Amino acid sequence: MINDTLFMMLGVGVILSFAVLGLFIWGAKSGQFDDSEKMMGGLLFDSTEDLNDAVKKEDKKKEASNKKKEKKSEPQE
Repeated sequence: MINDTLFMMLGVGVILSFAVLGLFIWGAKSGQFDDSEKMMGGLLFDSTEDLNDAVKKEDKKKEASNKKKEKKSEPQE
């Protein structure tokens, strides 16, 4: 009886550990932990005006990268 419970707990623990490891690897590959600029930006930009300027700058970067992607995806004649 005790051996059966021990093996069941061991099996559940191993399965749970692999599930957590798999979720961590998935998160690392999909870029879930790649927000290093946010923390540094929070330290650099103190006032609300500076924060608004930083948001506008990020939006401009996104727009520029979207335009670049659109140019690449257009068929060339």
